[in-house]
Amino acid sequence: MSRPKNQNYKGHGLSKGKEREQGAPIRFKTALMNTLMDVLRHRPGWVEVKDWLRENFDHTYMDEHVRISHFRNHYELTRKNYMVKNLKRFRKQLEREAGKLEAAKCDFFPKTFELPSEYHLFVEEFRKNPGITWIMKPVARSQGKGIFLFRRLKDIMDWRKDTRNSDDQKDDIPVENYVAQRYIENPYLIGGRKFDLRVYVLVMSYIPLRAWLYRDGFARFSNTRFTLNSIDDQYVHLTNVAVQKTSPDYHPKKGSKWMLQRFRQYLASKHGPQAVETLFRDMDNIFIKSLQSVQKVIISDKHCFELYGYDILIDQDLKPWLLEVNASPSLTASSQEDYELKTCLLEDTLHVVDMEARLTGREKRVGGFDLMWNDGPVSRDEGPPDLSGMGNFVTNTHLGCVNDRKKQLRQLFCSLQVQKKASN
Repeated sequence: MSRPKNQNYKGHGLSKGKEREQGAPIRFKTALMNTLMDVLRHRPGWVEVKDWLRENFDHTYMDEHVRISHFRNHYELTRKNYMVKNLKRFRKQLEREAGKLEAAKCDFFPKTFELPSEYHLFVEEFRKNPGITWIMKPVARSQGKGIFLFRRLKDIMDWRKDTRNSDDQKDDIPVENYVAQRYIENPYLIGGRKFDLRVYVLVMSYIPLRAWLYRDGFARFSNTRFTLNSIDDQYVHLTNVAVQKTSPDYHPKKGSKWMLQRFRQYLASKHGPQAVETLFRDMDNIFIKSLQSVQKVIISDKHCFELYGYDILIDQDLKPWLLEVNASPSLTASSQEDYELKTCLLEDTLHVVDMEARLTGREKRVGGFDLMWNDGPVSRDEGPPDLSGMGNFVTNTHLGCVNDRKKQLRQLFCSLQVQKKASN
């Protein structure tokens, strides 16, 4: 780990030999002792080193062979307040340049205000809609920490009073920023329980934008049946595993997570393939528009890549809502199925990053990843091998479809070896 000067940065490093020699070792450094370490240590020809990141990333110039697993200012998308700020700005830009219909494609995040800076704007909005539920979230925390729901302005006033009188303020430490966000009161329920989706997007470059979507992901369920009569019960409203596993009757094998394939099949059986196709196309729009909203502000260093964890909530009208984007999605496994998913995700991420220099750069699929944007939308050549019978999509995304990654990787690398031999 290293933290460069004036940067809110946390990352992991990869490095290959300066000369691309056959069999040259690839060095890595990470402080995470979870599935990531398992994958890195089992990758052929990869060697763990000490203090590599500090020696390399703190330099102004990085050698061609160095790769870092975060963009320097990734927080423009992954801090809740910055994400909303950039989406609002991008929506206004689209309205000026392309009109209201195009701008409306950015209407996938709840009405949000940053506190304390937008407190008066929030109060004005709050009074327009009395009785609805709002949710308060700290902008830079994770795993459900510091989140609470409220319906009375008095709750916010008490919160402001607490922050002003806190010990932190006595030490002249700034008040922690929060966002006040309109709560989605009509979430889609399965078995009476609320859930959200975790979806993985890999960005290799912002200029030009080059983004991959992983086929697998999961739905995370609350442990308690949903109701708006008890807004103080975090087990009802927060689907974070870190929250749910503290529930007295939590059991990870009793439906706390569904793989996306199972979720997609369930929706198709309830609502038909066309409704599911529309929903997943709307989620594709969220991934692309959110990345485009920060494309001009993220420092697009060719040495950097980023695996984002998107949290998506679906309401009763099958409309997807973007809750947040995680720069360091949890890689700790809560079950054997979870371990297998995250291990394969990380292996395929390393295949796309391609430290071994095996790919041609023209691939539209690598393992479980499908290239969805390459300085423009990427269309698929043929229909996906899915179970829903929906036929072809417009763009090259297969979220929740069959992930025959092992077969695809065998065919891919066999084909690449044949091409290499033919060129020699």
